[in-house]
Amino acid sequence: MVSIIIPYKNPLPYFEDCLKSIVNQSHKKLQIILVNDHSTDDSEKLAFKYSIEDSRIKLVNNVGKGIVDALNTGSEIAKGKYITRMDADDIMSENKIEILRSLLEKKKTKHIAVGNVKYFASKKPMGNGYLKYANWLNKLTSNKENFKEIYKECTIPSCSWMMHRSDFENIKGFKNLNYPEDYDFLFRVYYNQIKLTTTKEIIHLWRDHPMRTSRNSKDYLFENFIPLKIKYLIENELKSKDELVLWGSGKKGKLVAKKLIENNCSFTWISNNSKKIGVEIYQQKIQSTSLLKIEKKKLVICSISSKDFKTPENSKYNRFLSFY
Repeated sequence: MVSIIIPYKNPLPYFEDCLKSIVNQSHKKLQIILVNDHSTDDSEKLAFKYSIEDSRIKLVNNVGKGIVDALNTGSEIAKGKYITRMDADDIMSENKIEILRSLLEKKKTKHIAVGNVKYFASKKPMGNGYLKYANWLNKLTSNKENFKEIYKECTIPSCSWMMHRSDFENIKGFKNLNYPEDYDFLFRVYYNQIKLTTTKEIIHLWRDHPMRTSRNSKDYLFENFIPLKIKYLIENELKSKDELVLWGSGKKGKLVAKKLIENNCSFTWISNNSKKIGVEIYQQKIQSTSLLKIEKKKLVICSISSKDFKTPENSKYNRFLSFY
């Protein structure tokens, strides 16, 4: 059996499309957990209607508030051998669960199954930014390189994965996650040595609409990704003999510098912009990139916004992590 956790808060008018795509899955052995996160629209009535018609649906109210509490509420009653989550305004491909479950059936534990995604809009056409983002994610998934780019962005979308429930529980599931919760969860998966198994098939349809949480909630602003990156970098990547180097002094570089300072993390700041070299920002003097040639172990945070910039290959003395 596969347990699917679906938190929902005022998901109308898109909720029924989501529910139909779940109950009509080609794999039938499901536990469908609908977690009501204090909805004020008629979505609870719709959930109740579907639960009367389909005994696989379990209704529960969020014991706390917000999506992290809702995910934890749902995971507490999950009984399936496998576990996944779903957003209440999106749509599953008809064989999503079957595909992801089959990937895990072929593997032992310590694996996460991931599939490709596709954006679609309810009314107006999709913007190029969303399409490029989906293409980038799908290329990573197709090549099993999601973890390679983990410090850039959340490289496994929140609803495109499935895990053995035993692995999920061993890494403490959704407990004590920080926003953005899907990114924090991904780091947790990665640093617990969970391996990837992937498919090139599109298994999840992301709906873009004006009320989408990622568009409206401050929890998902770019600035909130940086503290998570720095937390995991300090805990897992920064070695005692490493010199930490921040490369880039633009808007994003300054945000990273602020968070490093707040964490009392010493670093050297470099730039390839000649106008910035020698300038002091936040009482840190910007130095030249010639510092990279010094034969000393360095962990380099690349926080450069230029589209033409490519992260250098790791060298004998420098390890590069791309933040952008």
